Amino acid sequence: MRDNSNPAVDFDVDDFCGRFAAVYTGAISDVLDEMGYREQSLPSNIQGLTLEHRVAGVAMPVEGEPTESLDPEEIFIPILKMLGDLKPGDVIVTQPHDDVSAHIGELSSEAAKFRGARGAVIDGGARDIDYILKLGFPVFCRYRTPRDVMGRWKLTKHGHTVQIGKVAIYRGDFIVGDKDGVLVIPRAITRQVLEKTEEVVHTENLVRKAILQGAHPVDAYRQYGRF
Repeated sequence: MRDNSNPAVDFDVDDFCGRFAAVYTGAISDVLDEMGYREQSLPSNIQGLTLEHRVAGVAMPVEGEPTESLDPEEIFIPILKMLGDLKPGDVIVTQPHDDVSAHIGELSSEAAKFRGARGAVIDGGARDIDYILKLGFPVFCRYRTPRDVMGRWKLTKHGHTVQIGKVAIYRGDFIVGDKDGVLVIPRAITRQVLEKTEEVVHTENLVRKAILQGAHPVDAYRQYGRF
């Protein structure tokens, strides 16, 4: 029986993944702004393979660099070690420092999903798109390409802090992505952000209901304090 715990965090991963998946990045971003965390959104060109893709889970940061090496041990073993270290609820978050290769494909997605990972967010490329979509493994990336990593790219470390855009991503931070983009929630405030976001969504539903029942938008805003 597989252990469903994740030592990178101190909360119930399944519970938080489900609750974050039930809200949306716009509301989460508003809460982060209000808490003073105004630069937690990854670059806007990192998007899901489809508009339906949603991801919520614990960050497993990955970093790599271009290479001309054709040594399979140097290229594939670090990737396989990273995949083997994934815990249930993890989201692969890759800073490849590369604009050429596909940094995730069918087999990596298959292995990650089997290990309990919830998806991948890559400041780079993906391939085997048809297979990934059939697998139902959410992938967010900048581009698509058929190019393999052999002779082009290697993974150098995982589980360490990476930087994507203006955001530093640490092991254990929480990742949420939907059709609007991807957010990074610092581990220390994940619970607080979740609870505040659920309150915001509830209040926004009340505002929506009031307006649809005929309330003037200004009155609805003044009553509930949100729009």
